[in-house]
This record gives sequence, structure tokens and C-alpha cells, in this order.
Amino acid sequence: MVLTDGQAAELRALVSSRDVPAVVATRARIVLWMAEGRRRKDVAEWAGVSLPTVDRWVDRYAADGLAGLDDLSRAAPRAQVPAWVAARILALTRTTPPAQTGLSHWSSRQMAGYLRRTEGVSVSWH
Repeated sequence: MVLTDGQAAELRALVSSRDVPAVVATRARIVLWMAEGRRRKDVAEWAGVSLPTVDRWVDRYAADGLAGLDDLSRAAPRAQVPAWVAARILALTRTTPPAQTGLSHWSSRQMAGYLRRTEGVSVSWH
């Protein structure tokens, strides 16, 4: 792997930055060491990773640059509750339940059911 002076400077900046997670700095070191012509086996030992891991980070850097050193999210994005729903729930917690419910106070399950019945909003009782 051959790096330009600019690429090497960017990687060195990552390695020495306090604002970068340690795993990203280690990945940058791996790429730098490989660009210096070090042996894969030595790089893997110094970084404390396996040989396939060395290959992975070098390949990802070659394909995506600095962005390739970041972790890829494997989780599905969380569904967010719209702000108006959160505001409505908060407002209900500050009031006494309507008389027709026969409740003296809200429970999370009762509030979720009330919102579903009266406003058509489906929220988890959690």
C-alpha cells in the first residue's frame, strides 16, 4: 500500500488525537505500518489483532479512506416517537385521568391504551 503525504499526515493526526476512539487510532496505525512496508504478521502482533483484521482495515481504508476506519452500524435505526406524541404523554402525566376512565392515576399501560383509543396513537407502555 502506498500513501500520499497528505494521507499519511491524516492518519498520523488520527493516531495522536485525543478526540478519536482508541480503536480508530489502532486502525490508523495498522494502515500506517502496512504503508511503511512492515510485515503483516508483525503489524498484527503489534496491534493485537489477527491477520484477517489487518487485511480488513487496509482494504477498507483503500476503498473508503478515513471513513473506512469507522465502525459500520449493524443495528436498524430506532423508530423515534414524534415530538408531539412525547409532549402529549408528558401533558397527560401532569393531569388526572378523565372521569370516564374511572382511574385515580395513570399507569403506563392505562395511558398507552387511552392514547390508542382516544387519539389513535400507538405507543408502547414501556
